[in-house]
Amino acid sequence: QVQLVESGGGLVQPGGSLRLSCAASGSIFSINAMGWYRQAPGKQRELVAAITSRGSTNYADSVKGRFTISRDNFKNTVYLQMNSLKPEDTAVYYCNADVSSYSRRSYDYWGQGTQVTVSS
Repeated sequence: QVQLVESGGGLVQPGGSLRLSCAASGSIFSINAMGWYRQAPGKQRELVAAITSRGSTNYADSVKGRFTISRDNFKNTVYLQMNSLKPEDTAVYYCNADVSSYSRRSYDYWGQGTQVTVSS
């Protein structure tokens, strides 16, 4: 079993910054990719950023230039540095991991979600 534990969410003023972290633990052979998704009330969940084991990254157009995803493979942890935050960034942010087990099977796991609120 694999668990993802998120932290770093909170309330921040427009233009401020937050740093989210997500640590994976459990029966992990390797993590193929990790990413961050977000879901605002009344909206569908959307991909914010993702990073592969090779370090390749993808970002939603709405966050390019403001958010940076990074990964510590040794700690099985992914981070999301969020700068120049806007009210439109308000959402619950979910960590996602594509995990390979020791049997070489791939499984998809989700964190519990962390609230990010951007408001004055």
